[in-house]
Amino acid sequence: MFRVTIRGKFAGLDDAGRARVLAASGTVFTEAGTFTHDQSVSAFTFRCQVPAGPDDGEDEAALGAMAALEAHGHPYEILKIGVTDMRDIRIRRGGRRPGSTGPA
Repeated sequence: MFRVTIRGKFAGLDDAGRARVLAASGTVFTEAGTFTHDQSVSAFTFRCQVPAGPDDGEDEAALGAMAALEAHGHPYEILKIGVTDMRDIRIRRGGRRPGSTGPA
């Protein structure tokens, strides 16, 4: 699984488009993507989760996220794309080690 963040700005967003962006607002990563935006709804961050095939890399993930952004149908300009391969994320379990009594 990839998590892709696209930062950009809208180009000529009309009132109907603005309403659709507001309806798709959120901070979670979904396959359809969610938007966070400035108060004027001109600059945005688009968060998208892209499934990963065994041979997929960051380029395929970025293309998948751009397709999801394009599916929203808003005119935009991409400023920056960030890709995180969740397969590389290792979770460290917190907690005490056996025999530990905690902080002194």
